[in-house]
Amino acid sequence: MGILSLILIIGSIGLIGCGASQENKTENQAKEGTKTYTVVTDATFPPFESTLPSGEVVGFDMDLVNAIAEVQGFKVNIQHVGWDPMMNSISTGKADIGAAGITIDDERKQSYDFTEPYFEATQYILVPEDSTVTSVDDLKGQNIGFQSGTTGEKAVQKVFGKDYAGAKGYVDLPTAVNDMLTGRIVAVVGDNAVLGEFLKQFPDKNLKVVKDDRFEKEFYGLMVKKGNQELLDQLNAGLKKIKENGKYQEIYNKYFAE
Repeated sequence: MGILSLILIIGSIGLIGCGASQENKTENQAKEGTKTYTVVTDATFPPFESTLPSGEVVGFDMDLVNAIAEVQGFKVNIQHVGWDPMMNSISTGKADIGAAGITIDDERKQSYDFTEPYFEATQYILVPEDSTVTSVDDLKGQNIGFQSGTTGEKAVQKVFGKDYAGAKGYVDLPTAVNDMLTGRIVAVVGDNAVLGEFLKQFPDKNLKVVKDDRFEKEFYGLMVKKGNQELLDQLNAGLKKIKENGKYQEIYNKYFAE
């Protein structure tokens, strides 16, 4: 079974009937009027999002949006659509919230609005355990994989230039890792927490990560359509509440506690 197949199976873990009292009927009517927002994601990015065999999308980001929804009094409908469709769905208004470990940067802020940051990240280099690579400079002249449209791609371009012939974009990180394991590329550049998850989930693949100070810190935010200030305010208010009441720390510890 390849990484792509394996990654899809990892992951962390009614209304009252017609005989209800008038009080319960009123409560049910209120529930029926609760706003539901469509959350789109790319569920190939554990531990932030992955898919269970049942099709349910789980992970840090999903717990985060559900916690925000609870304190803000709305519901969410979570859909795995993939990276590029996610970006398009938000920009066209087909979906409301993008949640996929999305790095806030100046280029994206021209087209989308972001919440306050909720996670700090950087880029790592994933290589076979016997690789002699110790820094990004060692990858010069080699084929390097990353997920297209992500900050992994931008990090490679920043070091080697946009026209670097060895840059290989993939639809998702599991596909890139598969190609590295078969020798088509020598390394994969991606977000630290995600590549670290690969190491934990697949120790038999004999992989390691390489850190490099040339990769800058980056911050994740939930993403909404440009100009949707009402929803942005809702999300920021909810994020603030769950940081204050301890729920955010509880979610963080679930996925990242040592």
